[in-house]
Amino acid sequence: MSDVLQTLVRRDAPVDRAAWADFWDRLHGRRLRGGEALAVLASLSTRIPDTATVAAFLGSLEDRAEPLPATWPATVNPVGTGGGPATFNLTTAAVLVAAATGVRIVKTGSRGYRSRYGSIDILERLGIPTARSYAACEDHLDRFNVAFAGGFVYPVELTELARAVLPYGFKQVGRFVNLLGPFLAAVPAQRRLIGVSDHEILGPFQELALTRPVWLLHNPLGIDELVSFTENTVHTGETELTIGPGDLALTGRGTLADLRPAAVDEDPAEHLLALLGGRGPEAAVESICLNAACAALASGLRTDWVQAYRAAREAVAAGAALDLVERLRREVPAGV
Repeated sequence: MSDVLQTLVRRDAPVDRAAWADFWDRLHGRRLRGGEALAVLASLSTRIPDTATVAAFLGSLEDRAEPLPATWPATVNPVGTGGGPATFNLTTAAVLVAAATGVRIVKTGSRGYRSRYGSIDILERLGIPTARSYAACEDHLDRFNVAFAGGFVYPVELTELARAVLPYGFKQVGRFVNLLGPFLAAVPAQRRLIGVSDHEILGPFQELALTRPVWLLHNPLGIDELVSFTENTVHTGETELTIGPGDLALTGRGTLADLRPAAVDEDPAEHLLALLGGRGPEAAVESICLNAACAALASGLRTDWVQAYRAAREAVAAGAALDLVERLRREVPAGV
C-alpha cells in the first residue's frame, strides 16, 4: 500500500507534501498499482481529510507548476465550490455585470459536476470562447475587463488522474477535486473570491485562506454565492462581514425558486441573458448585483458596498452587461 493510500485509510496522521510528490511522480510515470488512483480519489471524496493533508495536496501541485506571469493587479477571481441547491449560473452572471462596471475579473470554472450546466457549458451556449493562454487572458482583461480562462490553468496531474480512474469519472469519485477546484486554478489574480456551499470544508478553507489572498463567502442555504434574501458571511482575511436583507437596499424578498436554473425546455443562455437585462425575479437580479458588488470590493475598485451595489444595478438597468456579452461574442476569436 502506498504512503498516501495507507495514511488516508488509517487517518492517524496527515499526508505530507513528499508523499503527494511521490504519488504524482508515479502517476506521471504510470507506476501506480492497479486501482491505487481510484482508491485514493474515492477515499478523499468520501471524507474530506484534515487541513494539513489538503494543504500538502495543493502545495505538491504548486511545486510542479510552471511559474505564473506577473500578478494581474486589481483583478479578482470569483469561483465557487459547486454543490448545494440548484440555481442558475449566478457567478457567471455576476462576473459579467461586475466587468461592465469596470471590475477586472478572470473567471475560472468547469463543466457541470452536479448541475446540468457549469460555467464552461453556459459560456459555450452564450457563444463566448474561453482563453487558451495567459497572454490571451491579459488581452481580454485589457479589452473587456473580463477573461474566461480555459482548462490550461489547471494542473496536468488532474487530467492524468482522471485517465487513471477510468472507467469511473470525476462525477462519480471526484468530489474532493471539485470542492478544491477554486484553489487549483493557477491564475495570478490579486485576490480569489471563493463561495463555499459545503460547510464541512469551511474550516479547512478558512485555514488555507490565512496564507492566501482569498475571501470566503457562505450562507445557511448552502449556496456558493451571496444571496439577497438570507444572511451571508464574507471572510476577508482581516474581518468578517454579514450582509443580508435590509442591507444595500435589498428587499429581502425571495425564495430558492427565484434562483432556479433554466427548465429542461428552456435555453439556459436565454434564461441568463434575460436576468442580465433585469428581466426575471427581483431576488435573482438582486443576488447577481450583490455578487458583482462583492467582486468590486475584493478587486479594490471600490471600497463602499452601497456604491458598488448601486453601480451594478445601474449596469443592469442600462443594458451594459448585455452589451458586454455582445462584444465578447463578436470580438473574442475562438481557439485563441
